Amino acid sequence: MEQFVCNLKESIYADIQKIELSESDISQKSLKIIQVLEKTFEDLKTFILDYTFKDQTEEIIFFKEIKPQLFSQLVYHNKIYNIEMRMPTGSYNDKKSYLESVLSRIKYFFDMNFDFYHYYRSGSTHLDKYYFLMGKPDIQLILDSFYFERDTKFSTSHDFKVAKILANEMLTVYVNGKIIKLEQQSQSFTEESYCISKSKHTWTDSKTDLTELIYGLYVKGSIDKGNVDIKELADYFGNFLNIDLKDIYRIYLNIRSRKDSRTLFLDSLTDELNDKMDEDDKR
Repeated sequence: MEQFVCNLKESIYADIQKIELSESDISQKSLKIIQVLEKTFEDLKTFILDYTFKDQTEEIIFFKEIKPQLFSQLVYHNKIYNIEMRMPTGSYNDKKSYLESVLSRIKYFFDMNFDFYHYYRSGSTHLDKYYFLMGKPDIQLILDSFYFERDTKFSTSHDFKVAKILANEMLTVYVNGKIIKLEQQSQSFTEESYCISKSKHTWTDSKTDLTELIYGLYVKGSIDKGNVDIKELADYFGNFLNIDLKDIYRIYLNIRSRKDSRTLFLDSLTDELNDKMDEDDKR
């Protein structure tokens, strides 16, 4: 088992590194990593279902350490994807309030699982046979609702809880980092007296048209030499032009599914600009 898990980890880290280097958009990056981890986790499950643990010690190590470490990555990236997709496109206060609500939910999880968290992080082992061996647990243990839906041949009463602990610890760092970055951006805008008034200008064409324009600028690398993700561009243009673009990914998918020209707005923009220049040339 040790060699199989080692090879599996090396494969995961190599795939994730490739995604990190090739994808700049956080949401799309997380989505691709999730797909890799889901496949990897299925491979691990298939292996374990055909594997017989040497003894209880090996079984405990697998469900207390190996499985949660791998599964926590899947939980973590899934949470990042959901956070980014649900991030408000409004003001600094809206975004900060949203991120703080995420931290509050994480804190609630740790508060509700304080005893087990203390047991796990203190390195205690005296209850491992109840928490990390397959089979029916002591009915007096506090179980997640997930326990009753688990695969009994690939789960114990608390391995998923360990995965959530690890994922939420990583997520706390991630969310705090986003809040710090948000505060730095807000401070920078204040220091430079840079302000965008939402009431001054309003986008009067459709969201789809603006999405075409934003993706065009994004692909061309016209803003910050391409070192900006699409969600950040959507927030910027949405704030500047007084329009909500939080569903920009869904709109983009609809644009991609067009049967004829997929750049209707950009095509019309080119045509109208050429017509304007032709008219000016005749004067």
